[in-house]
Amino acid sequence: MIVNRDEESRGPATSFALVAEAYSHGRPGYPDEATRWLVGESPRDVLDLGAGTGKLTRSLVSLGHRVTAVEPLTEMLELLPAAAPGAFAMLGSAEVIPLPDASADVVTAAGAFHWFDHAVALPEIARVLRPQGRLGVVWNTRDDREPWVAELSRTIGAETVARGDAEAPIEASGLFGPVEKTSFPWIQRLDGPMLRDLVLSRSYVAIKPREEQERILADVDLLFADHARRGEIELPYVTECYRAELR
Repeated sequence: MIVNRDEESRGPATSFALVAEAYSHGRPGYPDEATRWLVGESPRDVLDLGAGTGKLTRSLVSLGHRVTAVEPLTEMLELLPAAAPGAFAMLGSAEVIPLPDASADVVTAAGAFHWFDHAVALPEIARVLRPQGRLGVVWNTRDDREPWVAELSRTIGAETVARGDAEAPIEASGLFGPVEKTSFPWIQRLDGPMLRDLVLSRSYVAIKPREEQERILADVDLLFADHARRGEIELPYVTECYRAELR
């Protein structure tokens, strides 16, 4: 999973309820090239699981897909319609999906798959997929090859996606065929408040005491001051994508 390498645990997923506005304002979306690779070119019925505030949902809708967005936290879900008008938003979870059998061509999970109880969620995902349906999983990870980004990661915690976060549980389920993977580089442009919100939206920062958060944000403000140009900073990412078809 995407983890903070400075902590042994990241806290519960419900920490996002505390920072829904910051998540919506600061988190990056996903490049359309990645969305196309995950879902395909032609319009499909897509279930976006753990949709949050609609970061991937927006891209899915813009590419013409018919999207149902399912999210367990009301604080996040309330912000989704503004980000992705045209999507149908529902409360629900990956473990109890509020859709009938064989109702989706593709199920996606963006920055959320590591929160799922895979032993329960993967059979539920298989249940709602149509024959030859597809599961697509994606994360954005900061590209620490850029020196200032490496310094940011030292300040707030580095992020990685390990094999056990996508490939291993999907393969172990026996429900899907081989897992394909690829990645796409891209850049998010942020002003100072957006960078602060990005940091606050990380679960491992959201669960910290306010005093510790303020110390982290002060260091982040210094990084922005040192590296921003014309009021913006460019944050490079690698968008890591995985897909597998239902057996």
